[in-house]
Amino acid sequence: MNIFQLASSLHYLVEGFSPAAIALNSTAESFSTIYGTLKTISETDPTSAASALSLVERAWAAWYIWMNNDVLATGLLFFLTHELMYFGRCLPWYIIDHIPYFRKWKIQPNKIPLDKEQWECFKAVIKSHLLVEALPIWLFHPLCATLGISIDVPFPALKVMAAQIALFFVLEDNWHYWAHRLFHYGPFYKHIHKQHHKYAAPFGLAAEYAHPIEVMSLGFGTVGFPIIYAYCTKQYPQLNLPVLHLFTLTVWIVLRLFQAVDSHSGYEFPWSLHHFFPLWAGAEHHDDHHHFFIGNYASSFRYLDYLLGTESGIPANIVRERKMRQKAEAK
Repeated sequence: MNIFQLASSLHYLVEGFSPAAIALNSTAESFSTIYGTLKTISETDPTSAASALSLVERAWAAWYIWMNNDVLATGLLFFLTHELMYFGRCLPWYIIDHIPYFRKWKIQPNKIPLDKEQWECFKAVIKSHLLVEALPIWLFHPLCATLGISIDVPFPALKVMAAQIALFFVLEDNWHYWAHRLFHYGPFYKHIHKQHHKYAAPFGLAAEYAHPIEVMSLGFGTVGFPIIYAYCTKQYPQLNLPVLHLFTLTVWIVLRLFQAVDSHSGYEFPWSLHHFFPLWAGAEHHDDHHHFFIGNYASSFRYLDYLLGTESGIPANIVRERKMRQKAEAK
């Protein structure tokens, strides 16, 4: 397939970002590497739409052009992003666990995870990624095409992506709260959720250390709501919802991974986000859940546990007991 035929087959080229512009002063070797593809796109006619693309947008387009297979490109992109971002985010916390200086910010300072524990956890998480999560990731692109999730360039406006990601954070947090609370009920805890509570003092790698059923159930909150959003966008055009872009979904998943790993880090710093954004949960919120094995069921925010009386930890128990006494005295 020559350059012109290759470019013509790519349905995401924007107006002005034409096959002719890509083919101009190019050779077949231009697309033999990802760098060569990016370089070719960057050197297109400065009057074309391609010249207005950001570096990230050009890299995104170059990836799909170079792969020349949308299903493979999306599957590999999602799988590599998930693995690199998850373990990449875990690595700093693993290093911090080996530096005594940071112990003063460790929430449970007497419970430092051993290398053996982290290694066993690492093997279990890798196994889960390969056996539970890999197949849905690799088959995601056909679903994107069916639902109209865009892979075009340029990307949507920043405010559109930010609003969609904020919506996904809220929806996921609500789903996580109720699903997590259910997993603490009798047989669900005994046969499923107990695996995640193996570590009473959590560490970064333990974020996705869970039973396959729990991985799929709680994972729905991360991927399911964007799918529902895309479905509503396509089925109910009268809602005028902005189209969901795959890049937005990628950013959302990265942020959700960071949130999950950080909440299991076991460290509470003066600069932790919840000090500046009180609704944010963070490590201190989730560490109490692992420490006391109950309460603090939400993932990203604190308001549901506060409103529904399921806050965990000693201070929350004191407040609940005081309210119960006041209620009893009033009767």
